Amino acid sequence: MTEKRNRVRRASSLGERLAADAVSLREQAARLEPGAERDALLKRAHRNTIAADINTCLTSPGRRPRD
Repeated sequence: MTEKRNRVRRASSLGERLAADAVSLREQAARLEPGAERDALLKRAHRNTIAADINTCLTSPGRRPRD
């Protein structure tokens, strides 16, 4: 009695979604006054940018598994 997973096919790649989210977070932060909330948004944007960069490195065609 196994259930089928509800799989969603994304229109954009993970890297594209992370980059777009980082841009959106930076725009939100730009509208706020300096403070903790703004710092948190900028930190999330930075983490998304780093994650997109790591994803690009890991999924590049030149990457080969170790022997």
